[in-house]
Amino acid sequence: MNIATHFSYVITIFLMVAGLFIMIARGNLLKKLVGLGIFQTSVYLLYIAPGKLIGGTAPILDASFRIYSNPLPHVLILTAIVVGVATLALGLALTVRIREAYGSIEEDEILAIDGEDYRDDRE
Repeated sequence: MNIATHFSYVITIFLMVAGLFIMIARGNLLKKLVGLGIFQTSVYLLYIAPGKLIGGTAPILDASFRIYSNPLPHVLILTAIVVGVATLALGLALTVRIREAYGSIEEDEILAIDGEDYRDDRE
């Protein structure tokens, strides 16, 4: 078992861990969205890697071809890319609105402001 044969999976795991770490460890909302984008890219790679067979062709039936690549992962990834772009756009729109409302996109500052508002409402 050679690591070169599973290189795409090693890269996928690295990107998953990096994206998850960025989303958890960073307080800046834009950095969290970048981490989400990296994580989504790793999921795309996870689906695409086994979908392509070396020497495989498009699934067009012909007597000269024996090995075909599965088109289903590619179709699913096109859908996932559209959903990912929509998710990222919604996250950016929410970040803009949060910046307008709170004056910051740092999670700690936003929670501190919300904590002050919550204490004022209770008194």
